[in-house]
Amino acid sequence: VQLAESGGGLVQAGDSLRLSCAASGRASSPYSMGWFRQAPGKERVFVAAIRWNDGFTWYTESVKGRFDISRDMAKNTVYLQMNSLLLEDTAVYSCAHSDSAAVVVASQVAYWGKGTPVTVSS
Repeated sequence: VQLAESGGGLVQAGDSLRLSCAASGRASSPYSMGWFRQAPGKERVFVAAIRWNDGFTWYTESVKGRFDISRDMAKNTVYLQMNSLLLEDTAVYSCAHSDSAAVVVASQVAYWGKGTPVTVSS
């Protein structure tokens, strides 16, 4: 499975940004896809995930109410709409994919994207 992310960039605090991640190389649908992020000098942490068959979602507490994860099943693409961005949202955001588990912890992720940087400035 190959994961191609896009949509990162430099924005100001309070702005919005949408990340996309397109999966290819597998005919079957994933069990789940999601996003992790790694801020400078910190560990990679879970952000949000979505179960492919029914759209059930998981979020880390710090992004609830601001971020929205969604999927386009026809395009095998997952999106992360990020609103009301904060300085602490600055990180490299990586797409995650699993055929068998919820990608809410890194150990359950089978495939990773290369990451797309998001920088939030004041």
